[in-house]
Amino acid sequence: MYMKAFFSSHRAALAALLLTTGAGLLASCKDFLDLEPLALNTTAATFSTVSGATSAVLGAYDPLSGDNTYGTRLSMYYPVDTDELIGSAGTYDTGRRGIARYKAFASNTEITNPFNNLYQGVERANLCIDNIPKMALYTSGSSADTAALHRLYGESLALRAQYYYELIRNWGDVPVQLTASTPDQNFNLPNADRNQTLTRLIADLLMAEKLVPWRSQAGLGSERITKGGVKALRARLALQRGGYSLHDRTMTRAADYLDYYTIARQECADIMARRSEHTLNPSFSDLWRGVNEQRRDVANEILFEVGMAGSTATGDSKLGYYNGPRMNNSGVYGSSQGAVTVVPTYFYAFDSTDVRRDITIAPYTIAASNNQAGVALNTIYDGKFRRDWHNPPLPGTNNYLGYNWPIIRFADVLLMFAEADNELNGPTTAAVNALKEVRTRGFAGNAVRAALGLNTSTKADMFNALVNERLLEFGSEGIRKYDLLRWNLLDQKIAQTKANLNLLRAASTPYQNVPQYQFYRVVNGQVQWARSFYRPSPATTPSGTTRVNWRQGVDATYMANLQPFNTSVTIGTTTVVSAGNGLAAEYVPGQGKELLPIPQTSLDTDPALKQNAGY
Repeated sequence: MYMKAFFSSHRAALAALLLTTGAGLLASCKDFLDLEPLALNTTAATFSTVSGATSAVLGAYDPLSGDNTYGTRLSMYYPVDTDELIGSAGTYDTGRRGIARYKAFASNTEITNPFNNLYQGVERANLCIDNIPKMALYTSGSSADTAALHRLYGESLALRAQYYYELIRNWGDVPVQLTASTPDQNFNLPNADRNQTLTRLIADLLMAEKLVPWRSQAGLGSERITKGGVKALRARLALQRGGYSLHDRTMTRAADYLDYYTIARQECADIMARRSEHTLNPSFSDLWRGVNEQRRDVANEILFEVGMAGSTATGDSKLGYYNGPRMNNSGVYGSSQGAVTVVPTYFYAFDSTDVRRDITIAPYTIAASNNQAGVALNTIYDGKFRRDWHNPPLPGTNNYLGYNWPIIRFADVLLMFAEADNELNGPTTAAVNALKEVRTRGFAGNAVRAALGLNTSTKADMFNALVNERLLEFGSEGIRKYDLLRWNLLDQKIAQTKANLNLLRAASTPYQNVPQYQFYRVVNGQVQWARSFYRPSPATTPSGTTRVNWRQGVDATYMANLQPFNTSVTIGTTTVVSAGNGLAAEYVPGQGKELLPIPQTSLDTDPALKQNAGY
């Protein structure tokens, strides 16, 4: 269904699109997402000039954006319900809640459409990979032309790797085609072994990194793939190849996994050696304010991000509308859904002086008065993408905010290096320093404070420190679920989080000082919390403050709803029938639901394709 549907639905448009090919179409990285993609035709005319090939490659970027990929589904529907974020509240259904609660269905259009869109990206990349090296200019053009075409070929290889990586980490053994489709092709593609696919993609990326320049040499922004981005993607795929994955409901890893940790370590070391190209923004706040204010990251910390634009379902994102703090008005800030909430224990995973907490988590709503209002601990929101941080303010009900989706940051490079080096060599000085660099930034440069409680004494201690640091650093960036899967920790962390939530509910250690109620004032339209989040509530409400049910919100009903739908649960002395609308409510280890089901439409049209175990 995937490639076949793509080709048949666009075949009639090929001739019309060919007529619009022109050298003036390469405007800015942001603008290309507004254009009709020209990667849809494989004629000699398109691939006879650098401008034509450029348009084709820009078309291959296009499926990264929009509702069905990183604009909504891959960024906010798929990576939730772990120890970090909870997807849209509600019992499992045949839409987004079924995915979040680990009870998805093969007929779910929220699965079918992203699956097909990713294969559309593969097909467009394949068209470029097939045709660009065959161009006369690729080998015999001017030095400028050959350099441009080599770069475009490398970008295409990297894009195909990114599309297949997303398919593999969500669906496992997916069909693989490495050449462009033809109109009369008979699709009979079996499930391909994911390790073999990843091995091929890692080899492709080695070629790609030799073809694309560093960002400073290319004069391109973070919405185009340059050498640092390719190397970082290669490291990420190598760790995926070296990690655990689900096979017939069992998590296993290949015997040669250390070979891939070696690759990841070297790629990250190469990027770390080029600090003039990419480094940490010294301010975690400025980094994320910049994403929301849509200004350039001066440190180039974001190695590659998906460009969003156009206020359309195909080219823009609902980041900051679907997630982020809920806004119940259409005034200065506009309206938003606030559908993604934070696991209450995630708030308390942060040290009180870790500046990342108040960027990653937003414990407020905005009412019709345009003033903030505090919320209970069970309804706090993720905060890296916020409508009220949009610059300029965006009033009204438009749900496309133009926020880019960061694919990979330099902080990830540092932590991937530390993880790979530790796995290979134990807690070396280099690995510990890379971890500390990220952590110290999180404590606003206070290295002494960042080192408190950090245990890197043994290989196991170092690994545990990295597991925790990645939780704190990458909240709401679509990374945590897939980290836990490749470490074979998803089952453990979900169970541990539910147990910790019960400790929090009961104010038991280590949550004995979490206040039952919290109090705030509104100053210049913004919430100012009157008391520490780490001290018990006072006997009386402080003068001039408003009380919210802080820990009180995590009650017996909240806990019961972490269990499967219609289950009778006793919490303390209270018995509740679960609505099944809480964190990972339908998750049961060993059922195979760590992967999504192959869409039924694809099974119906591809006789060689088999459904994932457990569906």
